[in-house]
Amino acid sequence: MKMCAASTQRRHLMGRRRVALLSAVVCAVAGVGPGVAQAEPVGKEPIRYTEKNPVASGYGGAVASVDPEATEAGLRVLRAGGNAVDAAVATAAALGVTEPYSAGIGGGGYFVYYDAKTRKVSTLDGRETAPMSMPRNAFVNKATGQPYAFADLVSSGLSVGVPGTPATWERALDEWGTYSLAKALRPAIDIASRGFVVDETFRSQTETNRVRFSNFTSTAALFLPGGKEPAVGTIFRNRDLAETYRLLGRQGTSVLYRGAIGDDVVRTVKAPPKSANATLPVPVGYLQKSDLRAYRVRQQRPTKSDYRGLTIYGMAPSSSGGTTVGEALNILEQKNLSSMPTDRALHYYLDASALAFADRGAYVGDPRFVNVPTKTLLSDSYARSRACLIEPNKALATPTAAGDLSARGCRQTTQRVVKESGTSTTHLVTSDRWGNVVSYTLTIEQTGGNGIVVPGRGFLLNNELTDFTTTGWKADDPNRLEGGKRPRSSMAPTIVTRRGEPVLAVGSPGGSTIITTVLQTLVNRIDLGMTLPEAVASPRASHRNNATVTAEPGFVKAFGGKLTPYGYTFSPNGDSFTSAPDIGAVAALEFDWTGRVLAAAEPVRRGGGDAGVVRPR
Repeated sequence: MKMCAASTQRRHLMGRRRVALLSAVVCAVAGVGPGVAQAEPVGKEPIRYTEKNPVASGYGGAVASVDPEATEAGLRVLRAGGNAVDAAVATAAALGVTEPYSAGIGGGGYFVYYDAKTRKVSTLDGRETAPMSMPRNAFVNKATGQPYAFADLVSSGLSVGVPGTPATWERALDEWGTYSLAKALRPAIDIASRGFVVDETFRSQTETNRVRFSNFTSTAALFLPGGKEPAVGTIFRNRDLAETYRLLGRQGTSVLYRGAIGDDVVRTVKAPPKSANATLPVPVGYLQKSDLRAYRVRQQRPTKSDYRGLTIYGMAPSSSGGTTVGEALNILEQKNLSSMPTDRALHYYLDASALAFADRGAYVGDPRFVNVPTKTLLSDSYARSRACLIEPNKALATPTAAGDLSARGCRQTTQRVVKESGTSTTHLVTSDRWGNVVSYTLTIEQTGGNGIVVPGRGFLLNNELTDFTTTGWKADDPNRLEGGKRPRSSMAPTIVTRRGEPVLAVGSPGGSTIITTVLQTLVNRIDLGMTLPEAVASPRASHRNNATVTAEPGFVKAFGGKLTPYGYTFSPNGDSFTSAPDIGAVAALEFDWTGRVLAAAEPVRRGGGDAGVVRPR
């Protein structure tokens, strides 16, 4: 089936945000699938947001995300009197429409909230969980006795954890929002119904997944109409997802955790809708209705660390984001980075990252199954014992071992080391006129999740259980597979305050590179004198205690010549998932004493992001 581009396009300014009025899509349509656009009635031209503005400044609240439709959805809520939590849920739901390969109600995430009245930071752990009946050897193929290939686990029912995103939205709105779930979902329903303009990022991600998606009838029908990916400039609708959102709005999330949508999820996991010519093995999963009924969002205290007069709040385990970012900052605080040449400061940044990642692999997992030494990992005394391992002119030999938690001085354990990989996610930040702030990272894990659309529901399922160690079960591994457990995450939504007032909110997608992306952005802004937009746009490198440092070409070009003499080896593809030259995709906010907010998104990475404020100034 051929999709075709809008015949004309004209632009105007609306609230100082560029929007596109797209005229009728002119092509004959036969056998229209759920993701295909029909011609629009003449004279009824919906507004679709296509312009990406990476920086915005002003008052009254702000939103930054990877997508202009999603950013506008959040701003629409703020303009109507909603608060930062209402706007965050609306933005996230819209990303489930326009960024379906990165996030959606089939996945999970972490929500960090600053309350302006109490000046306190709270968090929600909406991470997916393993089914209770899942055995420790679930990743071993019973027919061969050998572990499944990682690619086979990714596209399977076996990799699906209990989704946490819908429960996170409902809990956040109940705790801190002013909107009902139904009201918060309205902008996303509008986008899914009228369609959005396909950009190059959506097209290329579809093309990358084309072979995998073609293995499943429901996925091919939605994302590969006629066997081809949607063309740039065409209109993509997802009517099934619009109806799913309407159902969630009418019945609440119980329709997923106890009702019809949940029944469909379980059926899809146990009997994936394989196409007649499927080439993937697609092992089935263990998810049951009882797992959905038992799911709970965890509200818990954030991690907290001090850095150069600022307080850094992040996600506690099951995420490793807060502990690893916090530990690395504590290590870096032992040095005055702002007084150093840039190459020396970056050397300390890289080695602090490697040390913190060594500890992450050895000590961090789901705290309901593992005794995570969070207090020690974030202590200044432990940071000093790690910082003394960094030599001023020589790179740390990596992979390196974890630290000795009881040590005084420079000591390491004989703990095994863990190789780290990257995946796809999405991130958003919101604020409102009352001073509340949200930093929210959510995901379905792989770009395209497990590749399986729940038939008739319009959303992809996650493959989050591949975040467990998949190469073997070891009793001393904090991230070993266990039924009912949450796999270790790298998501690192972060809020920074000074004397109780918000200063920064930041986060990023990117699998385990999320941690280094957030860390480097903070170092750029706080230590290296960059503005927030400069800190976001600056080239990145990610040292996750591997033998080589994953680095963007721009970083190697700018700093490789000065850092190579330290002993670093740089690679643009330091692990199997970093196939693109980009690391992360930051969305961030900065607040000044006048109440002005500066919103910043990526200018280029992942096709660029979008930032907006209610009252531009």
